[in-house]
Amino acid sequence: MDWTGWALFGLVATVALTAALISAQLAGLTRLDLPLVLGTLVTEDPDRARVVGFFIHLCTGQGFALGYAAAFALLHRATWWMGALFGLLHVGIALTVILPLLPGVHPRMASQRAGPSSTAVLEPPGLFALNYGVQTPAVAAVVHVLYGIVLGLLLQPH
Repeated sequence: MDWTGWALFGLVATVALTAALISAQLAGLTRLDLPLVLGTLVTEDPDRARVVGFFIHLCTGQGFALGYAAAFALLHRATWWMGALFGLLHVGIALTVILPLLPGVHPRMASQRAGPSSTAVLEPPGLFALNYGVQTPAVAAVVHVLYGIVLGLLLQPH
């Protein structure tokens, strides 16, 4: 397996994904602020949460990059289109499993069933993260396909 590539290019791909997602949020294409969502797992302060969340996302991205590198090694091949397909699988799992389950473990996120007495500061993402805007699934798909393409192009399958 390409350990050096994984360490370096996993970081590059994760930074590209995170920067594209933040840019889409700032452009008004989505309300999903992933660094804030992740950071508020550990701190209430929104400014600190964004910084902490950025680093949590970098670590998580490295973990997923390890999975991509292992898959490329098992297949003895790494291409941009395989990376794009892995990115589609990745975002599919994120939007249909991980994000919808997040309210069950996130201390500052309301659930779909939270009533008006809820003190949660974050709304739940919902299926496909549609609660953060109708364009959110498309934005998430594009940035995860970008992530996969970067890894498919840069990782060596050995």
